[in-house]
Amino acid sequence: MAETTSTRGPRDDNDPKGLIREAYRIDGISDAECRSILMDWALSLADGASQQQALQHLVARYGAETPDHPMTQLLQEGQNALMPQGRRGGRAGRLH
Repeated sequence: MAETTSTRGPRDDNDPKGLIREAYRIDGISDAECRSILMDWALSLADGASQQQALQHLVARYGAETPDHPMTQLLQEGQNALMPQGRRGGRAGRLH
């Protein structure tokens, strides 16, 4: 994904509005505030963009430096939620 520089700092296609970057700059941000920002972020991704790849990029970019930040935890939860689940065979697989 491309990064360009704007007046607000580097533009990242994985964070088009800089919402995640700004969330990490807010001291004392709550889990609820991070959830709201994450929802706005998901809606701002370009059509066809992979949320899984974007989340992976953002965790690599910010998570290592701030593993206890509520946004890091949400980004990691998002990664886990988007992971493909294994095939369910047999009767249980047909019921869903």
